[in-house]
This record gives sequence, C-alpha cells and structure tokens, in this order.
Amino acid sequence: MTTISANGVALGVESFGDQDAPLVLLAGGTTLLSWPDALCEHLAAGGRRVVRYDLRDSGESTTADPQAPAYTLRDLAADAAALAGTLGEGPAHLAGIGVGGMVAQVAALDHPDTFSALTLVGTRPVAPGPPDDDLPDHDQAAMNRLFARPMPDWTDREAVAEFAAASAEILGDDPVAARATAARIWDRTPGTAPPIQLANHVGMVFSRLDCAPRWRERLPGIGVPTLVVHGRRDRFFPVGNGEALAREIPGARLLVLKEAATAVPDTAACEVAEAMLTLG
Repeated sequence: MTTISANGVALGVESFGDQDAPLVLLAGGTTLLSWPDALCEHLAAGGRRVVRYDLRDSGESTTADPQAPAYTLRDLAADAAALAGTLGEGPAHLAGIGVGGMVAQVAALDHPDTFSALTLVGTRPVAPGPPDDDLPDHDQAAMNRLFARPMPDWTDREAVAEFAAASAEILGDDPVAARATAARIWDRTPGTAPPIQLANHVGMVFSRLDCAPRWRERLPGIGVPTLVVHGRRDRFFPVGNGEALAREIPGARLLVLKEAATAVPDTAACEVAEAMLTLG
C-alpha cells in the first residue's frame, strides 16, 4: 500500500497484478477494503492491473474534517479521473461499490474519455438521502435496528470489530468477514476521534457531502460497456436500485448475486471478476 497524489490530494492505494496490464480502478466505498482481496486477486489473475483506493477522509487518503467536507461528489469523481490518468496511459475500467458507485457514475459522465468500462456494485442512481419515488428505500426495520445501537468505544479495536460484525448481521452480510475487515480498517484509520472513525467504518461523511446536481437523468449518456452487480438480499440499497441502473444505462448487464447483501462475498468473487473481465 502507498499514497499517490492526484487532483491535489493524497489517495491511499493498493495494487495487484502486472504493472503493464490494462488498468481496473476500484473506488472504495469508502475505504479500499470495501473491495475484497479475493476479487482483486481474480482480476489480477485475469490479466489486469488492479488498483483499489480510499476515497478522501478514509484510510490513507487525505483526511481533513469529515463533519464538514470542503469538497463535493464531483471532486471525488475528478479524483478518480486524475488517479486513472496518473496510473496509466490509456482509458481505465472504473468500478465503484456503495457510495463509491455514485462516484463512479459521475466520473464516467464527467470524464468520458478517461474510462473504457464501468462496474457499479451495490449502489443507486441518486445521492444519499430520500430516493426517487420509483426507487426502493432502505429496509426500515433493518435501519431501525442498525441505528438503535450505541456506538462502540472507537479507541477499542475489538469493540469496533464486534460492532461491525453485528451491523453486518443486521444487513445480511457475513459477520465473520465483516469483523476481520473492520479490524483492518481500524488499523488504517488515522485517529480514533468519532468523526474519523464514522467516516471510515460507516461512511457518514457522505451524509454531509454536496452531491448536487442530480445525475440520474444523464445515465443514458454513458457510452462505455457497463456491468451492474447487486445483492438480492441487500437491505441498504435494495436490488430495485441496481435494476434501475441497468435499465437506464444503455446496454448495461445486470448481475444479481442471490446470496449476497451489501458486500461482495468471497464465494462470489470469481463470478463477479469473470463478468468484469468480459467488459475489457
């Protein structure tokens, strides 16, 4: 792992595969550990250079004030484009997961010559907050359980890992995998102050981010091969959100993971990687 300067900020990155192979750039949601190791390894074995990276205010990327971010969603999209340009000479395959999928959509729209393919995982075509009337909102029962719990002691690595495991169980993800990932995220988080921990573990910085203007109406303008991946059991962004993306992006393929929720489980990593590799 290292940091790379792009668009005036430092972005934490980790690379897999041959440095001269075609680039697949994975935007975190919010940290690079949102992308499982197994998926990165499968993509690298398929002849790709894989780079996963932390969004601002997470992991090893520039951290300022997650409670009052002085940047917008379009700045994060510009980060992706700048990073792709720094890493390679040709257009890259861009993938985003969760809120990183929102970054990826805007990046593909605002910087069309920078990207050759697009993968959107567990995301939706509108910003955080109330969705459009035709899109399913968060499962309310799950959200009530998720946010009714007290926050952990953010200075206690094990307490944070256990909190993540319990959150994963509510959302339908694997609590064992979530516990291990949360411990790794804690190790990479630059401080134990609650706002910083919330930005890294819960992505709360996105609730304060300026995401205007809307981009959903521009989705028919995406002109690169696109894969939409969504968990059938996703309670945070229910699968109807992925179905809408696949309908509205010309020629997009929808891959629904029957046993997945918000995360890509290791058991689906090969299937997702193979689908991504068909895009180029």
